Amino acid sequence: MATTTPLTPPEQRRKPPPIPSGALWWALCAAAALGLAGCSSLGPHRVWGTAAGAGYLAAALLAARGRSPRTAGAVAVTGAVLLPLLWLLAVDRAQLEVRVVARSAGLLLAEGTPYLQHPVVPEDFNPYLPGMAVFGLPEAVAGPGPLTDPRLWMGAAFLGAFALALPAGSRSAPLRWIAACPLVALPLAVGGVDLPVAGLMCFGLALAGQGRAGAAGLALGAAAALKWTSWPAIPVALALLAADSRSADRGEGRRPADRVAARCGLVALLTAAVLVLPAALRDPGAFRAHVVDFPLGLTDAVSSAASPLPGQLLATHVPGGRTLALLLLGVSALLIALSLLVRPPAATADAAVRLALGLLLAIAFMPASRFGYLVHPLVLAVWAAVRETPGHPLLLRVRKRVSR
Repeated sequence: MATTTPLTPPEQRRKPPPIPSGALWWALCAAAALGLAGCSSLGPHRVWGTAAGAGYLAAALLAARGRSPRTAGAVAVTGAVLLPLLWLLAVDRAQLEVRVVARSAGLLLAEGTPYLQHPVVPEDFNPYLPGMAVFGLPEAVAGPGPLTDPRLWMGAAFLGAFALALPAGSRSAPLRWIAACPLVALPLAVGGVDLPVAGLMCFGLALAGQGRAGAAGLALGAAAALKWTSWPAIPVALALLAADSRSADRGEGRRPADRVAARCGLVALLTAAVLVLPAALRDPGAFRAHVVDFPLGLTDAVSSAASPLPGQLLATHVPGGRTLALLLLGVSALLIALSLLVRPPAATADAAVRLALGLLLAIAFMPASRFGYLVHPLVLAVWAAVRETPGHPLLLRVRKRVSR
């Protein structure tokens, strides 16, 4: 019987991912940070922009003088994450999402639901799924403090999940770069609910690429209980598992590929249901008002999540633009779904790119969106670059085993 075994000759060993790390990159990051500091009306953002701008400029100078990417990256992380985070923790300042998560955890413990029964102003609304309240439990149990701040736990969950999703032995450089990238460094310092979602999506896809259907379902189900933006990761993971199982099982009489994918989907569904349904059924009216009506603009209080992206511009300036934006959103989702059926992803990097593209289109065409959501496709694209094997596809060696 003949089997195929992947070869990894010296010329095909993994090389550092093609991510920018020179003086020009850090100078661009400094310009973005200082621009935010000068334009933003939010105090935490201005603090971050000032500290991060100085850190990026120092990293650019070090890179221009020939210092190693590790040294420049460490300086950038210090200026863009550590210094503003410590200052904001000391003065108890954070982005609104941090306070929303902390309050939702207190409500969950006291009333069994993370949602206020009668929200009035936008600050009263919690548009996240019940699982997000987990990050506020330390503060709800032990009281407010630097070590119980929800942004620390959200950042730790992201960095931990992203690290576990990376190939062993090549984790430090991608982690350092992604932490220093402005789109990630900003929420790490001021607080942001999208980071743990992005990390769990990468981790779930990594597990699916290893054929670990049950574990992938757990990770993706946990992400699905945090925020709806993670839901597209589940069909992508199912397509990856099905394609990988069909390739491995062809002619060997193993269990059908559809059964492997179904196992992942079932575990993801059960995990999300366990984390979401108890709180949702406790007060269905409040759940709908917070999670459905408010994000869709169906309440008297209007969400402040609005950046000049195509969907928002259509909804604001074009007659019937909201309907057109939703139509474009639906067409984009349909095209991505068809691509999964016609040409399923053959590797984890391909799956991550497909998911990043789908989320990018969704963010672009949502009637109410913001630039911060771009952290999802960014993290997935960086992770795909790290996972991608350089050069040509791996060589295959045919070994013949003679059985008596």
